[in-house]
Amino acid sequence: MKKKPRIGLALGAGASRGLAHIGVLQVLEEHGIFPDLIAGSSIGAIVGALYASGISPQMMEGIAENLDMRMYYDVAIPKLGFVKGERIEELIRLLTKGKTFDELKIPLKVTAVDLKSNQSVILDKGEVYKAVRASISIPGIFVPVFDGDKVLVDGGLLERLPTRVVRDMGADIIIGVDVGYRGQHGDPSNILGIILQSFEVIELALVDSIINDEDIYIYPELGDINPMNFDEVKRCVEEGRRATLEVIDEIKKKIEEFQTKS
Repeated sequence: MKKKPRIGLALGAGASRGLAHIGVLQVLEEHGIFPDLIAGSSIGAIVGALYASGISPQMMEGIAENLDMRMYYDVAIPKLGFVKGERIEELIRLLTKGKTFDELKIPLKVTAVDLKSNQSVILDKGEVYKAVRASISIPGIFVPVFDGDKVLVDGGLLERLPTRVVRDMGADIIIGVDVGYRGQHGDPSNILGIILQSFEVIELALVDSIINDEDIYIYPELGDINPMNFDEVKRCVEEGRRATLEVIDEIKKKIEEFQTKS
């Protein structure tokens, strides 16, 4: 009997562009490809957590289309961030049904960055929603998460595309979905846009340094999307689908090659 490869899916950071992850998951499922391991950064952590909790990509798309994200921006006096993050944390708790990592259907790891140690932190214990809240904490926009002696912010700062993480989880085949900035920004419309775009410039240099020829990469083209605008759900999902269909044969070939060798 042919050995089935462990497929690792790395879902990258990119704010609202990360809605494309939903389209990626839809196409993979339609072709009978189901990830065995997931690592997520920022918006990738949200989508990864929902999927690992048992929410289908179709249901995710419906949820995204019917959510007004502006209702979940609990604005704070900007001492540590513009957004407290409590409402989004509660939303994620409800959607994941308060599950712990041990209760997920698919093994998941979530990235964050500890500002005190200047290091990437991998979160995979306790309640999933708390880890996701840390992973989406864009510095200057969200209030950081204080966890013991750690000050946790957005995992995308050092792990925009967490292929390294899913490789360390034991994946045989790695699929990375990069929904971040790749060289062309639109004009920022406000201070939040300037903060996001500034971080994305730095993240791009880091993500290019981890490209591995053995891995498969999916690049939805959403550079003109305002990363804080969650109103273009359909377009993001469709672009995720399109980009995945471009490499679906390559993914199948990788699976076949692994089974032939095993």
